[in-house]
Amino acid sequence: MAKVLMKGNEAIALAAIKGGVDAFYGYPITPQNEVPEYLSKHLIDAGKVFLQAESEVSAINMVYGAAGAGKRVMTSSSSPGIALKQEGISYIAAAELPCLIVSVMRGGPGLGGIQPSQADYYQATRGGGNGDYNLIVYAPESIQETIDTVKGAFDTADYYRNPVLVLVDGLIGQMMESVDFDRPTKKRDLKPKDWATTGTRNHPGRRNVANSLHLDPALLEQHNIHLQKKYKEIAENETQYEMINMENPDYVIVAYGTMARIARTAIEMLQEKGIKVGMIRPITIWPYPEKAFDAIPATTKGILCCELSMGQMLDDVLIANNGRHKVGFFGRAGGMVPDPEEIVDAIVNFTQRVVK
Repeated sequence: MAKVLMKGNEAIALAAIKGGVDAFYGYPITPQNEVPEYLSKHLIDAGKVFLQAESEVSAINMVYGAAGAGKRVMTSSSSPGIALKQEGISYIAAAELPCLIVSVMRGGPGLGGIQPSQADYYQATRGGGNGDYNLIVYAPESIQETIDTVKGAFDTADYYRNPVLVLVDGLIGQMMESVDFDRPTKKRDLKPKDWATTGTRNHPGRRNVANSLHLDPALLEQHNIHLQKKYKEIAENETQYEMINMENPDYVIVAYGTMARIARTAIEMLQEKGIKVGMIRPITIWPYPEKAFDAIPATTKGILCCELSMGQMLDDVLIANNGRHKVGFFGRAGGMVPDPEEIVDAIVNFTQRVVK
């Protein structure tokens, strides 16, 4: 397949088909509606399952059921819709079932607006559901990177038996770019799904149960310990980030997704002013690339965290920095997308942006 010009949401849907999705369950909400719209036709044409549920709560529980049966299954939504799915997401993580969740962020809180935002960072990385659990969370900055991530996400979810969340904002979902669907993705050595609830005929002598209920506190604690070991393995093996212009920079920007795209232009503009600025771009925001901060030279004057929010990734930047450098913050909220000049001004006037 040659390069094609394609809208972000539709590209996500096609990438899921290329990645081997068996079933999609969802409910419409702007600005991700083109994902289920595209799948409603093309997934069924491919002999797979598409179902528009009566609500987000129903959709995520259908994902739970299909994942428990060993199918490659996904859902997509936007900020308030993902909030409604949180209980089911917690169940899925606890039952160690693989699935793909796509979140196309919009401004909040509440119903907020339909413009692009990054205000769901806490929701994605801290988990809106109950208990000690983590999702593997990718935050790509382009449609091409989103396609590559989605195509490989089912393998990643299957390998770790864990939900994978691909987090983009409304701008990436709605814009168009030239993309290549034939780029290779990482293949994993996947074990047979002998845990799947496909009936005793397929598993003679035993019954498989997909469950998140452990009434014995000792058994629940052991389950939590088991999950934490898995999350540690994920952190060691799956953390991804990009380092840009990190050879002795005056300042370092930390940004992901759309804000990273804007920061790239700002860095070029600052270079013309004689100010050398590097960037740490997290690709996974859970696990977070804390080790990347070890590469910041001691001579760097400060770190500027840039977000389309009032400051959520800022917490992880402060933790990763561990007091080594001054940290400033620049953010826009409510769907307001900044010009590169605003980031340039934030670097030039860095002392006014310092939070710690």
